[in-house]
Amino acid sequence: MQLEPQINQSTQHFDELSTLLGLHSASSASTSDPQHLARWRPYSRVTSQHTTNFTKMNVLLATHPSSFNQYPLHHHDAHQNLASPQTPSSRMSTRKRKADDDGYDESMSISPQASPAFAPRPLARPSKKVRANEVTGRPLTLPRLLETLDAESLRSVLQTICERHPQIGSEVVSSAPRPSVDSTVDVLSKYQDNLREAFPFGGNAGSDYAYNRVKQQLNELIDALTDFTPHYLPPNENQTTVSLTYLDHATKVIHDLPEWDSQSHKHHKDNAYDEISRAWALVVSEASKRGGGFQLHSGGWDQRLSKHNEQSGGRMQVAVNALGSNLGWMGGMGSGSNDPGSIRNQLLNGTYGASSGNMPVRVGMW
Repeated sequence: MQLEPQINQSTQHFDELSTLLGLHSASSASTSDPQHLARWRPYSRVTSQHTTNFTKMNVLLATHPSSFNQYPLHHHDAHQNLASPQTPSSRMSTRKRKADDDGYDESMSISPQASPAFAPRPLARPSKKVRANEVTGRPLTLPRLLETLDAESLRSVLQTICERHPQIGSEVVSSAPRPSVDSTVDVLSKYQDNLREAFPFGGNAGSDYAYNRVKQQLNELIDALTDFTPHYLPPNENQTTVSLTYLDHATKVIHDLPEWDSQSHKHHKDNAYDEISRAWALVVSEASKRGGGFQLHSGGWDQRLSKHNEQSGGRMQVAVNALGSNLGWMGGMGSGSNDPGSIRNQLLNGTYGASSGNMPVRVGMW
């Protein structure tokens, strides 16, 4: 049953071929001329036999199309495809083959990406950076942080670091500039202010109650004096004027220490006087070795020491004795005398060596 459409189609093709060869005219003339029909009857049998053979060939060609691949019959194949029924699976396979046949060749693409010179390469993407306009919290830098610290806070931080790392403390000591006398006096003045503010209002300033109220501030001031004084003494300090200037201010601080009624509390001031007196004696002894001690007289330090001794109630006599023993040859030491006959005054007035009734000794050509 499936071969009937193909046979009919083959017969139609044969009729067309017969018309071209003149065979069809013989069959049509058979009705009018018997002789002519008899003459063409052998050809009719041959034509029928060729028609049968041609039909069989078409059937074999449709059944085994691969055997005639080297002689493709495009016209016959087109009619065969139209006549033959197709299942859904065959139509799907045809569509797939058509889609594959219509696919373009990637090697013939003119796109730059298909060129060997533009082979895909891994791109190194930079890390995401924080935008300048993004707001985020961050700590202060060290310079800005130090700007916000006052002297007390900065000193506390530095002291803590030096205590944790002793080598840093040694470097700070060796790198820091030497403190001046004025800066040291300012520190002592702050301790004095703290001591005054700690006293209770009213009442006896020398009582035990007042002592208990200011004991901490009193010890801080005395400890500061004890720590600063050795710094300004020889051999750590080589300039006599600097040492004497500090001792003069430190002695005034000790004069302002409170006088306590209880004998057990008086040792603070007594010990302070004793230490400062020995410091004066050391500076005077070293100064006497340099230029005969003229610096002590020219600066009036002998008179200042004498006044300090009087104000202390004679508790600085050790320093006065050291001044007299080292510079006693100048006369008038320890008494603050303004006797014009003293060696000091004679040297300052230019009358040293002159006697009554005698002319001063001239030196040189004058």
